[in-house]
Amino acid sequence: MATSSVAESNQQLWDETLGRLLNLSSATLKRNAELENRVAELEVELAVWKQAHATALEGADREAKALKGRLTALNGQVDSLVNHCLLVLCVIDGDACIFNESLLRQGHEGGRQAAQQLTKAVAEYLTRENVHTLGHLSFWITVYYNRLGLINVLERHKLCTPEQFEAFVMGFSQTSPRFSLVDVGYGRDATFTKIAEYLQTYIRFPQTQRIFLAGSCDNTYVSTITALQNDDLLNKLAILEKTGEDQGLSRRFRLPPLTLDDVFMSQRFTPPPLVTLPPLNVTGLSPRDSNGGLPTPHSPPVLSVSSNGKLIDPTLVNSPPPCNEYYLMSCTKGSTCKYSHEYVLTPEQLATLAANAKKAPCNFLKNGLQCPYGERCCWGHTCPNGPKCFHLSKGKCWFKGVEGLVRLILRYYSDF
Repeated sequence: MATSSVAESNQQLWDETLGRLLNLSSATLKRNAELENRVAELEVELAVWKQAHATALEGADREAKALKGRLTALNGQVDSLVNHCLLVLCVIDGDACIFNESLLRQGHEGGRQAAQQLTKAVAEYLTRENVHTLGHLSFWITVYYNRLGLINVLERHKLCTPEQFEAFVMGFSQTSPRFSLVDVGYGRDATFTKIAEYLQTYIRFPQTQRIFLAGSCDNTYVSTITALQNDDLLNKLAILEKTGEDQGLSRRFRLPPLTLDDVFMSQRFTPPPLVTLPPLNVTGLSPRDSNGGLPTPHSPPVLSVSSNGKLIDPTLVNSPPPCNEYYLMSCTKGSTCKYSHEYVLTPEQLATLAANAKKAPCNFLKNGLQCPYGERCCWGHTCPNGPKCFHLSKGKCWFKGVEGLVRLILRYYSDF
């Protein structure tokens, strides 16, 4: 009896254990199936991501190669620009460095010779210094100067005539499209300011190989060169000096000098100081041969201003007034002109001179001819009183040429 009870108890224990094993096995199989399905899903997802990643890498690689190619091309272009457009510049203070008298008197041919001598001297310097082959360089010359002041100096010292100087300037600038002379107007600071800004700007360009400065031997450019020295830019600067000149700038800053023979005058000339002159008289216009009209181009104002700033007595016939055409346009008479070219006029005086000249008729118009100067003519092409001119009604208005009549008619009808 006891044995049967033990057997039943063992059988029940085995049944329970077997049931638990079956349940565990079923749960394990089910979980394994779930995990296998999840692994399969993850493998598919991973394959998709791998494909996307590979595509992205391939696209990025293509873009990187394309960008590298463009960058290489740009670098080539930059190198080409830097290597094949190298600049050698020459800037000249034309007030301090006046070209040789013999060159100035040759006019147009002298200007060409001066430009050629400068070019040759710079080329020889570059060859000696092994800077670069001249054929790969672009050479520029810029001369800043005060035109009226310089012409005054040249005339006072009888170095050349204004006509010779103008021809010299023309010959110099026509030697090359890269050679130019720039009129900065009256005043020493005007030239210095231009050249200082020129140096500060162009010396920083990477393609600039050398800048040759032909300036004053005094302390005018010391502050500018000192600023360049502080920026470590003096390795591009050289001093162009006149023969026999004190090598102040080159020695002070240890800059390489280039000495020129027979290009600039060794003697130093300075333009006359700018004098504040009293205003020109605008009411004292009285023609010498008037028939009731306005002053003619041959009858400029009698009352004028002398070069020393004093009013000229109208009764003094040996004190000619300023030449309108010289100051406002261009006078072709030169030393034979009976009016003065010696005055230093302020902008206000020039404006007054221009206003007065417009009140006198152009000789071409007066004679019924077409004026070749057009709008550039300093003389009047239209009667300042218009169609209501008192002298016109009397038949005595000097603006009675063909062109003047047409303008008067047009102006008259435009009033309606």
